[in-house]
Amino acid sequence: MDSFLSVVEFSISITAPIFLVLIVGVFLERIGMINDNFVDVASKLVFNVTMPALIFISITEHSKNPGSHLSLLMFGVIATFLTYLVLEVLASRLIPKKADRGIIVQGAFRSNMAIIGLAYCINAYGDEALAIASIYIGGLMILYNVLSVITINRSMGANKSIKDSLIAIAKNPLIIAIVLALIATQINLKLPDVVTQAGNYFARMTLPLALLCAGASLRFKELKQDLTPAMLSTLGKLILMPVVLTLGGFLVGFRGIELGILFLLSSSPSASAGYIMARAMNGNAVLAANIIVLSTLFSLLTTSLGVTILGYLQLM
Repeated sequence: MDSFLSVVEFSISITAPIFLVLIVGVFLERIGMINDNFVDVASKLVFNVTMPALIFISITEHSKNPGSHLSLLMFGVIATFLTYLVLEVLASRLIPKKADRGIIVQGAFRSNMAIIGLAYCINAYGDEALAIASIYIGGLMILYNVLSVITINRSMGANKSIKDSLIAIAKNPLIIAIVLALIATQINLKLPDVVTQAGNYFARMTLPLALLCAGASLRFKELKQDLTPAMLSTLGKLILMPVVLTLGGFLVGFRGIELGILFLLSSSPSASAGYIMARAMNGNAVLAANIIVLSTLFSLLTTSLGVTILGYLQLM
């Protein structure tokens, strides 16, 4: 009984701090201390400066052999792609409105790994998880963008170019940070302490600031609209994706921190990029926003439950 309670306490320690910061973000937005302009500026700061600093430092300082985790990345890419195909088939059968199918499919497979998923991993394993998770996130981010363009084009009859998406990926500061970090690791580059310390200052502000913005961006007023399809997408995101990736990872031999990272990243809620893409392409932005809200709220529960189960079975 004591061991089970300790596992429950461990699972709560992973999700509860994130929940509290998200709630603070919601509260600060409600009282007007945080507004849309703050969220926009802070999100750009995180995306272009602090998150790349976090990723670069985590890989260069905590990963002596990044290639050793390539099998985890390859498994994640293959499993995610196969699950995406299943989601496309399910959406064609369950969602009568064709234009909404791409938004639902994207909401189900595209995880908010770089913010909430990474926060889960750090709370569970500390800095040891940063390098592994960062490389995994970088690879999956490319796949997410390509699949998102494909599913939106299919469902909405849009003509968004995959080439343009790949060019945007190449310019992505997070991808650039990963590539530079891998090069620095291979040539054993040692940065001066003053540079590393300054980078750590930026890195430490990343997750608190990003989570505050995530909380402030949640929109609850429109939840009464398109609730059923949003719930279907949320079930795909929080049940189907984590089960497929975690069970598949277990069957191919991943254990410990690698299996834990697979679960924690796949159990993170739907990415806010889905809402941005839906709005930019004149899709159902309300549906996309509802998927993000519902998956963010329920992710805290499903992730706690999943960690409890995996922890009790001593698999992570």
